[in-house]
Amino acid sequence: MKRGKKYKGALELLEEGKLYSLSEAVALAKKTSTTKFDGSLEIHLNLGIDPKQADQQLRKTVSLPHGTGKQLRVIVFCGDEKVKEAEESGAVEAGNEDLVAKIAGGWMDFDKVVATPDVMKSLGKIAKTLGQKGLMPNPKAGTVTTEIAQVVKDLQGGMVEFRNDKQGNLHN
Repeated sequence: MKRGKKYKGALELLEEGKLYSLSEAVALAKKTSTTKFDGSLEIHLNLGIDPKQADQQLRKTVSLPHGTGKQLRVIVFCGDEKVKEAEESGAVEAGNEDLVAKIAGGWMDFDKVVATPDVMKSLGKIAKTLGQKGLMPNPKAGTVTTEIAQVVKDLQGGMVEFRNDKQGNLHN
């Protein structure tokens, strides 16, 4: 099989059968990259947990210090008194019943959803739509809160959620 010069050069930097530490692996990934753009890395961890046990499940949120590099479109479900606060903090849309009707009509031009606890009952009409896309607000993920402005700023600033899958692995 023919291989290019860049590929052969990158292959010479690797030792067959050697396990690299995380810092060595990241440095090696930068050295062996043959692309002209900033690439990304994926990490997959086998946590060795039993996800069927409630005390062994992993689900957290973390704010990245330099963000994700993406500009997120956040919508907020809240009462009329908090609509202005939500829009000032950077939300694309804010409201309650009018926003539910808009989403029920097919509008899905957003990336994250935040809600206050008092309006969660009105989301029942669109829960299936939001749930299938992984957008349903959840207290464990920090998206059901009374502190709307702070959560919207955190989401746009690089707050990400991670959780284990059904086999006990973590992918990011």
